[in-house]
Amino acid sequence: MASNPHATPPTIVITGAHPQLYSQDLAPTAPEGRTWGAFSLFAMWMSDVHSVGGYTFAASLFFLGLTGWEVLISMIVGITAVYFLMNLIGRPSLKYGIPFPVAARMSFGVMGANLAAVLRGIVGIVWYGVQTYFASKAVQALAITLYPAAADYTHNDIFGLSTLGWLSFLFMWIFQLLIFLRGMESIRKFIDFCGPVVYVVMFALALWILSQTGFSSLSLQLAPPAAGSSLTHMANASMLIVAYFAALLLNFGDFSRFSRDEKAMKVGNFLGLPVNFIVFAIIVVIVTAGTVQVFGEAILDPVAIVERINNPWVVILGSITFIVATMGINIVANFVSPAYDIANLFPEKINFRMGGLITSILSVLVCPWLFVSSPQAITIFVSIFGAVLGPIFGIMIADYYLVKRQQVVLEDLYTMSPEGSLYFDGGWNSRALIALAIASVFSVGLSVLGATGMIPNGGDWGWLVGALIGGGVLYGLMGRAPVQVDAAEPVQARA
Repeated sequence: MASNPHATPPTIVITGAHPQLYSQDLAPTAPEGRTWGAFSLFAMWMSDVHSVGGYTFAASLFFLGLTGWEVLISMIVGITAVYFLMNLIGRPSLKYGIPFPVAARMSFGVMGANLAAVLRGIVGIVWYGVQTYFASKAVQALAITLYPAAADYTHNDIFGLSTLGWLSFLFMWIFQLLIFLRGMESIRKFIDFCGPVVYVVMFALALWILSQTGFSSLSLQLAPPAAGSSLTHMANASMLIVAYFAALLLNFGDFSRFSRDEKAMKVGNFLGLPVNFIVFAIIVVIVTAGTVQVFGEAILDPVAIVERINNPWVVILGSITFIVATMGINIVANFVSPAYDIANLFPEKINFRMGGLITSILSVLVCPWLFVSSPQAITIFVSIFGAVLGPIFGIMIADYYLVKRQQVVLEDLYTMSPEGSLYFDGGWNSRALIALAIASVFSVGLSVLGATGMIPNGGDWGWLVGALIGGGVLYGLMGRAPVQVDAAEPVQARA
């Protein structure tokens, strides 16, 4: 049977499912819908890591006062922790074939999960707009390189963007939407291409820097040595790595539900996270440190680096590559989750594609070009919402592994019956909400104090503090529930 890239992957029919909780997009993925092997997950992580934003974030760790070697070690420690945490959050969705908004019903209740989904969705929508804007800057650079007269359209201002800026942004907005609305199978094929292709330019850039500087740049410090123990600052950098992945540490289930089996998930995660991220980190360290010797200053934006090489062919190749890379991370981190999260709010009327269209429209309305004009606003936003997402992660992990002991009645994820084990109080698990509120007070408070400089580097630990307190409080309030015997077998991934 020929496959239709627009078709929803095959799902399991849940008899008696409530229409407010069930749709083709939210239903458990059937075994024949498990098309993601280890390579697809590996490519997904490459798409997530290999972006202008990811590069700039990794390069910014130099300014914590660490040497290149210390930054590299910090990255290795942080990404190894992310690997194990990602496997934990991905397992329930792999077992039952469900996306993140449905998995959240286990902990927050069939209606309370909407709160967790909305919080995750807001983060995704804002960053979808920001990443689209970053990619549009590469489109603008490409346009000027190919047609220098286009620079004449960069001198005006229309709601914060020039005429060329608007054309570049709308081009990226439409181009991404055309790909995204083709469905998850087309998304899988696209990111299978995105991730590897970026390495071509990144390796070329690193080799060019090495030809100019050798390996001497690895010992450079791009900022004055930080006061206090280097180990403390390396620990802060490792926690920043974990916080950077905070959003996907919630909704990785949106992808693991399509994994063929647990081995494919673990191998794909291992290759895509520790292995891939370490290689990427080495490239970032070499290139960022090398720019000091080659250009006389540290350049954090890879698009700016290729522009400084002053070769039109290099600019063209680099711009196209970074456009593709940014589209890749927008798919993985910022489009799929809000599309599912919005569809989860009104499954009777909104499907995955409609949720994606709404995500795209809202991403324009947040005016991301104005938002990124204030670095302090971005820092506070990431810090606070990362601190909110941490408690949700801790609550979901503690509930699934410690309270429910990995046993959930599949049908109860889709029923509004008061007899359902996940109905709780009118569909809301008040104890999970209490745990979220208590943990958020500490984690958000810590992040705000860190963002305002009252506790130096304190905000780096907001995610971890929130996850530990959220999970601990929930377990203390819930205890260990009786093991549920599922009326139907969970959706086992094929071996």
